[in-house]
Amino acid sequence: MNELIIELTEISPQDFFGQRNENIELLKKYFPKLKIVARGNKIKVYGDEELLEEFDQRFDMLTSHFAKYNKLDENMIERVLTSNGEEDYQSSKASNEVLVHGVSGRLIKAQTLNQRKMVDLCRENDMVFAIGPAGTGKTYTGVALAVKALKEKQVKRIILTRPAVEAGENLGFLPGDLKEKLDPYMQPLYDALRDMIAPEKLAKYIEDGTIQIAPMAFMRGRTLDNAFVILDEAQNTTHAQMKMFLTRMGKNAKFLLTGDPGQIDLPRRVISGLKEALLILKNVKGIGIIYLDDKDVIRHKLVKKVIDAYKNIEHQN
Repeated sequence: MNELIIELTEISPQDFFGQRNENIELLKKYFPKLKIVARGNKIKVYGDEELLEEFDQRFDMLTSHFAKYNKLDENMIERVLTSNGEEDYQSSKASNEVLVHGVSGRLIKAQTLNQRKMVDLCRENDMVFAIGPAGTGKTYTGVALAVKALKEKQVKRIILTRPAVEAGENLGFLPGDLKEKLDPYMQPLYDALRDMIAPEKLAKYIEDGTIQIAPMAFMRGRTLDNAFVILDEAQNTTHAQMKMFLTRMGKNAKFLLTGDPGQIDLPRRVISGLKEALLILKNVKGIGIIYLDDKDVIRHKLVKKVIDAYKNIEHQN
């Protein structure tokens, strides 16, 4: 049986191995034919020579990533071990920087590889589509980018919008005035903003129109200049709504569209404007598209399992 000995010198074995050696246990899961033993700052691996070579390469990728970001979690290990190369899991150093210093000193930054790639894309393109399931941080990262642009005076206002057709509810049947009817639909956007901007300042921004939170219908007829505009839940737009929204883009504007094609609440036989836009705009220069996946889920770890379970059912149907 062949043996490979790796010694960790530049990084902390305790941090790299994880609590109770959980990262080593993950390595064992991905290399079941190898015997892996971690002691002190050394790892001894026994097995077939070809597998040992692959393990050595992947382990080197993991240590390089850890040395760069000082962080290693289950999602990143999975990405490195299943990637075709470094370009599949690395992002620019700039995208790992703090986006916003939030309320109570909270540091808000992209948490996962694809969120960092989303940051890079938004830096390089004026229009970006961020596509992925619930909990992947599409909206939250987008709002952080918008707040960053506002604070750095790259734009004069933030406009956040959603189509109000979700959850099978009709606005006409909800109690209250228009704002009270719309607020539940806009709540995730308010929640993100409250993490990033102090309450008094946020109230002032909303009052003077620096930050506008409105349904899609309010976009018609407007030209959106000097603004960071986010269309959230874009999968629930129709063809006409999507075309209308995309053509609102004015000078010095950034457009970010987020959505999950797997959670469309439109009536049956109505084509999602997001799905259509992704097809017809995929090769347009200046438009970036990023697909987030279950490896980017940063909510409770059960969310990832729920997404996987539903994916299995949907593939069977």
